[in-house]
Amino acid sequence: MEVNIGISEPIRMSISEGLSRLLADTYALYLKTQNFHWNVRGQEFYSLHLLFEKQYQEMAEAVDEVAERIRALGYFVEASFSSFKRTAAVKEEEKVLTAKDMLHSLIESHETLIRGARKVAEVADKDGDFATVDMIGRRLGSHEKMAWFLRSSL
Repeated sequence: MEVNIGISEPIRMSISEGLSRLLADTYALYLKTQNFHWNVRGQEFYSLHLLFEKQYQEMAEAVDEVAERIRALGYFVEASFSSFKRTAAVKEEEKVLTAKDMLHSLIESHETLIRGARKVAEVADKDGDFATVDMIGRRLGSHEKMAWFLRSSL
């Protein structure tokens, strides 16, 4: 059965493609944050270990919400490591960093994700997809808060 929610198929496809990039960025940032949770060391170990854990757990729920919005728009979710790596603007870290470098990397990654999400929200808003705008608004608030917490830890 066709999706008939008052948003044309080309617009739904465009928004879905943007959400797929948001999903890939969220998953890449989730994995990076979990990696840093496991590998952080130094005087601030305990507080950063807990902060990273809280953040990656929140992102675990977010990936589901973004993927389900793609499905609600009528598209399948391409969810493999290779597709996420190909699509994500957030890049993985391939070496163990210092705690300070971890914080910088995570802040930059959150800001990369935020800039990309804003573009998707603008398209969705222009085309009347208020459910996507609402979801992205919540995601933006969450990522801006995470970046603030990380920046405050420097």
